[in-house]
Amino acid sequence: METIWKRPDGSIVACTEKIKVLRENLEELRQMAQDAFEDALLMECEEGQIRAVFQEVIAGLHNPYQQS
Repeated sequence: METIWKRPDGSIVACTEKIKVLRENLEELRQMAQDAFEDALLMECEEGQIRAVFQEVIAGLHNPYQQS
């Protein structure tokens, strides 16, 4: 199932080019995360810890466009 992207006001992002860029960025992110995950497993890191660190990284992302 395809993700339906929404703006902060709840309206749907319908621009084909924007959706294409979002899809490509997510695929790149998934592949990079998968590679890093597999590397950590090969280095004998504990799977739960790897996942927790990845979640911390995502939770720590900063929105440079957030209005004060």
